Amino acid sequence: MPPISESRKRILVTGGAGFLGSHLIDRLLAQGHEVICVDNLFSSTKRNIDHLHANPRFEFMRHDVCFPLYVEVDEIYNLACPASPIHYQHDPIQTLKTSVHGAINMLGLAKRLKCKILQASTSEVYGDPTIHPQVEEYWGNVNPIGPRACYDEGKRAAETLFFDYHRQQGVPIKVMRIFNTYGPRMHRQDGRVVSNFIVQALLGEPITIYGDGSQTRSFCYVDDLLDGMMRLMASPAEVIGPINIGNTREFAILDLARLVIEITGSRSQIVSKPLPGDDPRQRQPDITKARETLGWEPKVPLREGLQKTIPYFRDILADEVLASKEQPAL
Repeated sequence: MPPISESRKRILVTGGAGFLGSHLIDRLLAQGHEVICVDNLFSSTKRNIDHLHANPRFEFMRHDVCFPLYVEVDEIYNLACPASPIHYQHDPIQTLKTSVHGAINMLGLAKRLKCKILQASTSEVYGDPTIHPQVEEYWGNVNPIGPRACYDEGKRAAETLFFDYHRQQGVPIKVMRIFNTYGPRMHRQDGRVVSNFIVQALLGEPITIYGDGSQTRSFCYVDDLLDGMMRLMASPAEVIGPINIGNTREFAILDLARLVIEITGSRSQIVSKPLPGDDPRQRQPDITKARETLGWEPKVPLREGLQKTIPYFRDILADEVLASKEQPAL
C-alpha cells in the first residue's frame, strides 16, 4: 500500500498491544502519525510493543474500553476484544461487555470528536454458514446461546451499534469483517490452529486436530490483512462496509497440519479429538467488494506466510527455555 499523503494524524488504536493492533501501530508510526495504544493486556502482551516505547510519537495507556476514554484524536481503530476461543470463553460475560460497551464508548468518543472510526469485526458473525463462500449480505447462522455466542453475538451487536450511530448520529464509520489471520506476534497459547500447530510441531508434540480435519478455513497473512484495513480506513466517506477481508484460498485443517510438519521438519504425529460445540465446518470469504471498492486482494501464499511466522515461535520457545534455566533452584 502506498504511503498516506495526508498530514500527520493522532490515531487511537484500541487493543493495540495485541497481534493485529501492534502490527497496525508499526505501520501508522512508519507513516509519520502519532499513535495512542490502548489495551488492558487481558489477552495481549507488552512484548508486542516493547520496541515502540522509545518512539516519541507512541503513547501506551493501560485501559479497559468497557469504561469511557477521554482523549483527542483524529481517527479510531477499534480492535479491542479477545479473538481466540480460549481467551473469549475464559470470561464470556466480559467478552460480550468488551464488544458492546467498548463499541458504545468508542462510538461516543468518535461522535464527540467527529472523527472516523473503524470496527474490527469478524467472520464469526456468519456463524456456521449455510452458504459458501460468505458474502456480506448473508445474515449468518449463529447459535445465540452456545459457547461461542459471547464473541459471535457480541461482534454482531457491535456492528448494529456502529450502523445505528452512523444513521442516527452521523458518525463516519468503517466496518470490516476479518477472516482467519496469522503471523508473528500471535499469542503463544491462543488456541487457534496456526499457532497451535506451529508450537506443537516445534516441541515435537502430537498435533491436535478436531474431528477428521476436513473442516476448512482460509488463512490470511497479517501484512495482507492490514493492507486491507488501512485501505478501508482511507476510503471515501460513502464506503462504510461491512467488507470482508481475508484470503479466498481454502485449506482443510488436516492439510494445514501436514504443511506445518513439513516446513518445521517436525516428527510430530497428528491425533484427532472430538469437534467442539458450534465449530463451523467451512469458512471462506467472498472478497468481491474488497476487490472492487478498495482495489485489495491478498498476495502472500500460506506456505510463504508460515515460513515468516515459524521463526517468531522458535524465538518465543527459546526464550521460555532460557527463562526456565535462569530460575533459581529451590
